[in-house]
Amino acid sequence: MGDPNGFLKHRQRVTPQRRPVEVRIQDWHEVYEDLPRETLAEQASRCMDCGIAFCHGGCPLGNLIPEWNHLVYADDWRKAIERLHATNNFPEFTGRLCPAPCEAACVLGISQDPVTIKQVEVEIIDRAFDEGWVDAQRPEMQTGYKVAVVGSGPAGLAAAQQLTRAGHAVTVFEREDRIGGLLRYGIPEFKMEKRHIARRLEQMEAEGTLFRPGVNVGVDVTVEELRAGFDAIVLAGGATAARDLPIPGRELAGIHQAMEYLPWSNRVQEGDLEAPPITAEGKKVVIIGGGDTGADCLGTALRQGAASTHQFEIMPRPPETRAASTPWPTYPLMYRVSSAHEEGGERVFAVNTAHFLGADGRVTGLSAHEVEMKDGRFQKVEGTDFELDADLVLLAMGFVGPEKPGLLTELGVEFDERGNVRRDTNFATNVDGVFVAGDMGRGQSLIVWAIAEGRAAAAAVDAFLLGSTALPAPIHPKAVALR
Repeated sequence: MGDPNGFLKHRQRVTPQRRPVEVRIQDWHEVYEDLPRETLAEQASRCMDCGIAFCHGGCPLGNLIPEWNHLVYADDWRKAIERLHATNNFPEFTGRLCPAPCEAACVLGISQDPVTIKQVEVEIIDRAFDEGWVDAQRPEMQTGYKVAVVGSGPAGLAAAQQLTRAGHAVTVFEREDRIGGLLRYGIPEFKMEKRHIARRLEQMEAEGTLFRPGVNVGVDVTVEELRAGFDAIVLAGGATAARDLPIPGRELAGIHQAMEYLPWSNRVQEGDLEAPPITAEGKKVVIIGGGDTGADCLGTALRQGAASTHQFEIMPRPPETRAASTPWPTYPLMYRVSSAHEEGGERVFAVNTAHFLGADGRVTGLSAHEVEMKDGRFQKVEGTDFELDADLVLLAMGFVGPEKPGLLTELGVEFDERGNVRRDTNFATNVDGVFVAGDMGRGQSLIVWAIAEGRAAAAAVDAFLLGSTALPAPIHPKAVALR
């Protein structure tokens, strides 16, 4: 390492400051301020010469974290981005959106706060773009094979870029009007400004990837046309079937799935319309679901001017420090405060919604009660019933798998016991020449897993077409079989 004593000299973990709450909720820009480059170099120097770098195991991409930490400390940023891009196609996405399982596995984290791996990552790629180091990597030759990628989220984009660079003619189909999948319309602007997608797509187009937004495969392009026009297909449509809450009153107006609500604010930022048709402005908002999607709804509602916000979570409040059930180097169960939680609203844990209240066909509130876990099931805590006024209820309880009607059914792919597209250890489905990557085959997961699976599936497709491949596959086949 550049400074073997760095973790002793700089014992404090330093991350960028968030812009003041009263300022940032007035706009949709990203919430973090710049971190001085000298501070970043000090933070990178905290990376230890630990012998076995457990951060590699924590990262599904196998990012070469100690190497680029050292290069940042040594002020060799050009080599740092080369090492980062060697394993990760889109560090500008993971550096902003990944929950950083690598940091949870950091050896320094056993006795101190872990290295700021995620921040070093995003600073490397942002500087690389600023300096013009992110060039198009065009293939030296064309194979003559055509590959269709269905879905343009992180898994689809990663697969497409890898296969294009291998010399295949790749077309990415996206049913929405813009490329990006959930990155485009599921992630609020304050978490990741969409200019980061635009500049990466510009690189991919220069490399030769063809994008076809606004095309719903199975409707606008038939399955027969897809099979006839391409030598291989990568399914990367994500797990977009939302988990519902089938309780009395669910039919009332004013109750929406998160993905019925969130995309509208992004479309406003894109300039498509002046105001969203579903808005929290002046309303009493209740968000059911305590995860990241719920926090995204919270931050969006606060920026829209909600009168009040409550976020319900059925699980009990996590401990302040790493729970004993998630020891190092696993990802820790612990209480976290996102930027949205810092901005306002009330978080309510260990609560279950029993039914919705309404008048004249619209939701006016809900009835709920506290719960506790007994014998592996949630049980009502008697005497804890309460009612809460609500004009807008947002369901952010995650996703149960891919949408089956249409493309998947017509292709004839099989599904596993969880309802995801079944694949073997080479990401191949039961249909010859059809592969699956990301949440569509894995189930709802992390962006870093999506990119890793996109890269691994690309290597499998390349081998299927050519008989062998030189593309890296970050995920060992056993990791797919045993996930």
